[in-house]
Amino acid sequence: MPINPSTFLPLRHAAQYVRRFRDRVFVVKIGGELLAGASLRRVVVEQLAVLAAFGIRLVIVHGGGPELDDLCQRLSIPTRKIAGRRITTPEVLEAAKAVFCGTQVDLIADLTAAGVACAGLSGVDGGLCLAHRRPIVELVPDGSTEAIAVNFGLVGDIEKVNASLVHHLLEGGFMPVIAPLSSDGKGQVFNTNADTLASELAQALGAEKLFFLLAVPGLLADPADPSSLVTFANPARLAHLEAQGAILEGMRPKVAAARAALEGGVRAVHLVSGIVPDALLAEVFTNEGSGTLLSLSDEGAA
Repeated sequence: MPINPSTFLPLRHAAQYVRRFRDRVFVVKIGGELLAGASLRRVVVEQLAVLAAFGIRLVIVHGGGPELDDLCQRLSIPTRKIAGRRITTPEVLEAAKAVFCGTQVDLIADLTAAGVACAGLSGVDGGLCLAHRRPIVELVPDGSTEAIAVNFGLVGDIEKVNASLVHHLLEGGFMPVIAPLSSDGKGQVFNTNADTLASELAQALGAEKLFFLLAVPGLLADPADPSSLVTFANPARLAHLEAQGAILEGMRPKVAAARAALEGGVRAVHLVSGIVPDALLAEVFTNEGSGTLLSLSDEGAA
């Protein structure tokens, strides 16, 4: 049977990226909206399994916001968000613990079925994320021009990341799957923004890349228009988009977390669709990518 060399061109092309990224750490934050249903969750899991098979060391941070909203509604627990961040009462915190546990178990079950060895933990395990209760802060809500004082309740701002447990899991061949909870080390547990936790963890691990998997194609110049994808942005471009009002709601903490990661030494941050099949693989293994690349450089980073 004759062999058509063109059949293997995609594999040859991908090999250059495999050689470059093998044994490097990628931190991948998966939005809760991608984990609520089995079909979307498996779209993501299949791609993570491919990356792991190529020897990339993956650390997963997951959200659970939509399911938390649903549980709070069913339990008649009031919910409120300011600038894309949740106010956490004691009742909301207890609901978050339950939701994050269930979300994590389902994700780990699918990863295991895909042949990935993984282990679930939270920022509380092994003293991974030491935090303090967020003080009252001044924030400008979406759609407003004036700042207001906001008490976020039992929300933890991370002081220190002790990544030794994550390193042990990676060295043992396990993919860590981390829920966004933290502790003050004295018995108090906090809800912690998953985007922020992923950013802090990427910095502590010296990650090559940080990915945010979203329900939209990436960062949009017009949040109402999915075709307005911004393929590349540096800090100046992000500041321009913010001034235009393009960065709203849940995208605000993601952009803040991305900036912190870049300033903390992470080479590139990617905002990618978690809904489109193989969008993550296209972002990793092609020059064109599929989402938004954020970099400190004017020219970006592959």
